[in-house]
Amino acid sequence: MALIVCKFGGTSVASPERLRNVAKRLVARKQEGHRVVAVVSAMGKTTDELVGLAAAVNPNPPTRELDRLLSTGEQVSMSLLAMAIEARGYQAMSFTGRQAGIVTDNTHNKAKIVSVDSKRILEALDAGYIPVVAGFQGIDANGDITTLGRGGSDTTAVAVAWGIDADVCEIYSDVDGVYSADPRICPRAAKLDEISYDDMLEMAGAGSGVLQMRAVEFARKFNVVIHSRSAFSDAEGTYVKEACDMMEEAVITGIAHDTSEVKVTIRGVPDATGVAAKVFSALAGNSVNTDMIIQNISEDGFTDISFTCPAADMGRAKETLDRVVPEIDAREVDIDENVAKVSLVGTGMRSTPGVAARAFTVLGENDINILAISTSPIRLSVVVDAAQVADAVRCLHTAFDLDSDEVFEETQLSAEEIAAKMNKGR
Repeated sequence: MALIVCKFGGTSVASPERLRNVAKRLVARKQEGHRVVAVVSAMGKTTDELVGLAAAVNPNPPTRELDRLLSTGEQVSMSLLAMAIEARGYQAMSFTGRQAGIVTDNTHNKAKIVSVDSKRILEALDAGYIPVVAGFQGIDANGDITTLGRGGSDTTAVAVAWGIDADVCEIYSDVDGVYSADPRICPRAAKLDEISYDDMLEMAGAGSGVLQMRAVEFARKFNVVIHSRSAFSDAEGTYVKEACDMMEEAVITGIAHDTSEVKVTIRGVPDATGVAAKVFSALAGNSVNTDMIIQNISEDGFTDISFTCPAADMGRAKETLDRVVPEIDAREVDIDENVAKVSLVGTGMRSTPGVAARAFTVLGENDINILAISTSPIRLSVVVDAAQVADAVRCLHTAFDLDSDEVFEETQLSAEEIAAKMNKGR
């Protein structure tokens, strides 16, 4: 008998029918003899709709009130799922983040978990209930509701799994695991049976949207095994854990891409001590998350500084640079929104020379121009034109022998087809 945390994303609980199917899956796990805890996201696009409602009444809503509003989405899901479980003849008990013992700091909209008190969840398990926890939310020291940021329900699930010492944290979504690349643009991508925490962190940070980066960080810190799998089938997914059989075999584990970044270039920057520090201190002070940074060789006492940042931070970046550029006597600022980042990730890169040379050669042979480069011991990232991102991912995937014999085919399933898949084999 295992102790399992099962997290279900918004797509998995998007309708009453899907909620009933999730309840059926949870009851089946309990019937198999396991003790199970559910963590749920808001239904479908509920969070986006709530953000839209907030913006309709206040373009800049107070973060405390926004957190209270957004937290209601998951509370609807948890209550409905508990009801659906009860309808199948099993006891369930729903818990808000506060009731589940999720204590955070007081940073609204992007709170971090500081402690977990799982007493009430463990008591419910001992009493035979299936606890259902609202993801994405917690409570700060002042008693105010906080939210954990986009994808925060993944972090909630991992935190709950750690708090109750679960055997595994199963994260269900509309994909069936972690792939060596996005199969929608690289049909030969292979589903990975296992991936290490380090590789998954780099993949998540480089644009792979399967798991939230903070959830993987939490799992690595506290050694929580994650099983990323599909909510619409019983097939094994991908295990994220400390050690993997494949770690000594593959040089490259996967290729991630990110089309949500922009490239900013400050031209005609005086080549003087402290100028770069002034620029990036100002950007950091305005919560702009910079990624790759490139400074050209100085000519006639002037240079260009380029960096990438999330498109979501572009407004704050422009606002900051409009103020700073005149102060440092730079000439102008250019912003290129038509870029994408492509990253090769693999722990095997640490001990394998020539990865960068091979990647650059392959991109050159395919007429893909590199606009910027960034590296870590297990990651090589390049910025390319957005129009070439799919070609870049595919040619690199082939060059590093990651292609699968099977070709991925994306399908859009109806509610009836999803129900049939979930009922198959039951």
